[in-house]
Amino acid sequence: METANTVEASKITLSELMLPSHSNFSGKIHGGYLLKLMDQIAFACASKYSGCYCVTASVDTVDFLNPVDVGELVTLKASVNYVGKTSMIVGIRVTSEDIRTGIIKHCNSSYFTMVAKDEQGNNANVPRLILSNMNEVRRFYDGVNRINNKKRHKELENNFDYKSEEALKNLENFNVVLSEKIQ
Repeated sequence: METANTVEASKITLSELMLPSHSNFSGKIHGGYLLKLMDQIAFACASKYSGCYCVTASVDTVDFLNPVDVGELVTLKASVNYVGKTSMIVGIRVTSEDIRTGIIKHCNSSYFTMVAKDEQGNNANVPRLILSNMNEVRRFYDGVNRINNKKRHKELENNFDYKSEEALKNLENFNVVLSEKIQ
C-alpha cells in the first residue's frame, strides 16, 4: 500500500538560547554551530516525515543574512518541501530574537537534501507528499527547479575545458596571475 503524508506532519521547530560557548572571538555565534543545529533539525524533520533514519546528501545555499549574538534565542523551523522516490528537500528558516527587546531577525534560510535509509543502510522509499495549499505547491516547484538547476550546473562543469586557450585568456578578468609554469 502506498503511503502519503502532509507537509504539516513534517514540521519541526527548535529553539535554543545562544551561550558564550557557542561564540567566536567577536561575540557572534559561530556559523558552524548554526549549521550543526540546521543539520539536526533537517534530520528530525525528514525522519519524522519518512519514518526512516535519514542522512544528509547535500546542503544548498546557506547565506548568513544577520549575525546572532550571545544571549539571543535562535529558532529554527523546518518542513519537507519536496519528495522524490527516496529523497526529500527540507526547507529551514532560522531567526534570532533579542529576548530583552523582542526584536526578531531573519538569520538565514537553507535547503537540505535528505535521503531515507532502511535498517540495512539501503535507500528507502518515502511517502508521497500531500500538498494542501498554494504556498506548499510553490515550495514543491522550488524544489523541482533546485534539482533541475543542479543537474544543469553539473553538466556545465563536466563540459567546461579549463585548459582551453579561451578559458586561460578569460582568467585576465579575475584577480589571479598565471605562473610561468602554466603559460
